[in-house]
Amino acid sequence: MSTLQLVETDRWPGVARTPNSPVRAAVARQILRRAVRDLPIVVLLPDRTRLGSGGIGAPVMEIVSEAFFHRIGADLKIGFGEAYMAGDWRAGRGTDLADLLTVFASRLTDLVPPVLQRFRKLIEPRLAEQNDRTGARLNIARHYDLSNDLFAAFLDPTMSYSSAWFSAAEDDLETAQVRKIDGILDLAGVRAGSRVLEIGTGWGQLAIQAARRGATVTSITLSAEQRDLARKRIAEAGVDATVELRDYREAEGRYDAVVSVEMIEAVGERYWPAYFATIDRLLAPGGRFGLQSITMPHDRLLATRHAQGWIHKYIFPGGLIPSLTAIEQIASTAGGLVIETRRDLGADYARTLQLWRERFVAQAPAVANLGFDAVFRRMWEFYLAYSEAGFRAGYLGVSQLTLVRS
Repeated sequence: MSTLQLVETDRWPGVARTPNSPVRAAVARQILRRAVRDLPIVVLLPDRTRLGSGGIGAPVMEIVSEAFFHRIGADLKIGFGEAYMAGDWRAGRGTDLADLLTVFASRLTDLVPPVLQRFRKLIEPRLAEQNDRTGARLNIARHYDLSNDLFAAFLDPTMSYSSAWFSAAEDDLETAQVRKIDGILDLAGVRAGSRVLEIGTGWGQLAIQAARRGATVTSITLSAEQRDLARKRIAEAGVDATVELRDYREAEGRYDAVVSVEMIEAVGERYWPAYFATIDRLLAPGGRFGLQSITMPHDRLLATRHAQGWIHKYIFPGGLIPSLTAIEQIASTAGGLVIETRRDLGADYARTLQLWRERFVAQAPAVANLGFDAVFRRMWEFYLAYSEAGFRAGYLGVSQLTLVRS
């Protein structure tokens, strides 16, 4: 059973129940020994055996339960995160979780021996992509309808839930988020009189800033929680913008600019062509598409696109991060769109996630008072640190793009 106490079995079955496979656990133990042998970290096993090549000051990982090996033996991609949720391992005293995970992220492609990677497709759970109109609404609700108060606990006053754009070390998060939004609006050519469609409302900040430029703004979302708060924030800002609960495939009209910030990751590979075809249908002649997207290397997309990972199971069901190559290819073939301008913000996202995690951890009592238990809080902390590590290691990137008709 889990090393955390009072885990709700119905809510957290993967955490409350530990797989029991001595053979796989033994194999996992040997893989771990090999994987960390040359890594600049220290791994402490339950019997206090030390692994890794890290010296004084190196990140420390403490495995506190043998259940860790059973979990990663059953499924490395999902089990590693579930083991953290269960308390089977932790960052050592004085070690920042993202510092530790960054070391793993930097070697992600060769942690498992090649001979064993050949069997991954046989044992890994397959990603069930359900992003038709019904599935997309359910997937979005599972994340974005958790609680507006939860997101307010760690986001800045703009309620922006995407990479900020820092110009200096002393920038605060709110300033950097406002800059990010102005940056994507500039790339999309949004000005007074522009007809603007935003796909993925968030909590309304982009709509507010676009309306302040004198644009006519329509914003669509699948999250009822986001819609309601976005409408309230727009009214409080004293600007005029329309927010509708609508799937991007159902959008109508013609727009001088379409803008979408970190929404494409929820579309799903099967529907990327429909997404870009929709953009083409909605853009007026001479219109511009401003897209901010998280990306991964194309070879990693091809290798992992059908496998379900921890992030799919617990954070973003149905999601898939594209590569820049995939965006270029599909935007061109399905929508007749080409990338005209690109701005990379990978380092900015690492800093954004660090600030979010600091705020989230500091607000742990308030999050608990909202009804989110210890397993959820460990899950969310891991998610933020795991994501930060991906950007710090360069496994993940994020770009602001302008796409225009070829």
